[in-house]
Amino acid sequence: MTTVRQPSIIVATFLWVGFICAISFMEAWLKFQAPGITLSLGLGIGRLVFDTLNKVEWIFTLSIFLSILISKDQFFSVKKLFYYLPVIILIIQTTWLLPALDYRAEMHIQGIEVPQSNLHFYYVGLEALKVISLTIFGINQFKINK
Repeated sequence: MTTVRQPSIIVATFLWVGFICAISFMEAWLKFQAPGITLSLGLGIGRLVFDTLNKVEWIFTLSIFLSILISKDQFFSVKKLFYYLPVIILIIQTTWLLPALDYRAEMHIQGIEVPQSNLHFYYVGLEALKVISLTIFGINQFKINK
């Protein structure tokens, strides 16, 4: 029987990946397919959901961070870069990208014309990069436990 040294890191990592995939890559566009959902209503729902996702992501981030500290593993290593990259992305999303998208959504909800922007493409690209990095990090955690 194999003992897993850091199960909380593995669990938090793959739950984080699951949340991103379920919300960013499925719910975000799927809600607009529901009958009766207007763009303004969908944007209002999206603001609430992505604000909550952001908070959940910070919980996963801190959970993994604390588990790394407690494990007394080498804190800075090449393999841990696959954890630190999503953290950097999350900081960018929290401090700049989500507030900018939220502002645009609020303007649209209030009926103000919103100019074209690539912010959603940046967000999707960063989410894809987070998922790839976290998946590699999670797989590396399994390898550490062999």
